Amino acid sequence: MRGRRSLTLRPAGARLVARSVVTRGAGSPQPSRSQNGPGPRLGQMLVSGCVRCPFRHKILIMRTSTVDRPLLRPMRRGGARHAIPAVLACGVLLTGTTACGDTTGRTSPGGAPGINNPAASGSARPAVRTRPPGLGLRIWRQVPAATRQLVVVYGDRRDSPDSLVVLYEKRGTAWKATGSWRGHNGRMGWTTDHRMDDERSPVGVFSLTDAGGALEDPGSRLEYWHDDNAFTPTISDDDAHAHDFDYVIAIDYNRLKGAPPYDWNRPEGVEKGGGIWLHLDHGDGTSACVTVPESGMKTLLRTLDPAHRPVMVMGDRERLNS
Repeated sequence: MRGRRSLTLRPAGARLVARSVVTRGAGSPQPSRSQNGPGPRLGQMLVSGCVRCPFRHKILIMRTSTVDRPLLRPMRRGGARHAIPAVLACGVLLTGTTACGDTTGRTSPGGAPGINNPAASGSARPAVRTRPPGLGLRIWRQVPAATRQLVVVYGDRRDSPDSLVVLYEKRGTAWKATGSWRGHNGRMGWTTDHRMDDERSPVGVFSLTDAGGALEDPGSRLEYWHDDNAFTPTISDDDAHAHDFDYVIAIDYNRLKGAPPYDWNRPEGVEKGGGIWLHLDHGDGTSACVTVPESGMKTLLRTLDPAHRPVMVMGDRERLNS
């Protein structure tokens, strides 16, 4: 079943009144909650925008057995439309800011995927692993036992905005890489104590429950909130950022699960930042979000299944592998 709710954001005195559009993923229960109601005051809106944003298993081979081991699209019409900026994206509290290329692989240190690693390149039979490469026990213990889908963001270095995003799916007891893309994270790198405006992405394990975008649902299995106004980048005349929020997946850091990605609630407080999304790449670092090419976003939206409890494991390689 697919349920739809609609949301328009329009000024009403000093307040905003919201009406949302939601498309439920296939098989999802019809929501009972209402999203209608007054939004935050204009001065309190958290506006989105990313700123110029072995043991190798000892394989015992018995005599009779084996061990298997984006082209820019033209700007959408609207002129001086009453676009409401995408709220709370990339952890920035501002009254206006900018929205948050390279898709080639590269050699990766520390056993994590890269162009020379079969787990990402598919050039050789991957090893059977009880957890994905490059993830140490400390962070692996944070991954729920029921999770069967992982999006791992391998940040190149602590202070680098460059990263490799890999989709893993569990097949039996092994994790198989089924997609990988070059992308970006916070322009200042990574942190274990994210704060609003620090321009660093938080290190950790976060669930993925809600998606949305300025474009129609491309076949998302996650709950998808379509709103052409709410997902409009705040810099409307910047071609580099014009399509940042065509598709987004909310990273469940300091947010309410089950709410649209642009929801402004911050359970741990505004100072801890929030509105951190996975969205379309624009070629450089962000304020805290993670970005991948459009092909990657479509693949993730069509693959991540709530029934498999998908989570994102993200951070610089050093801390991920510790």
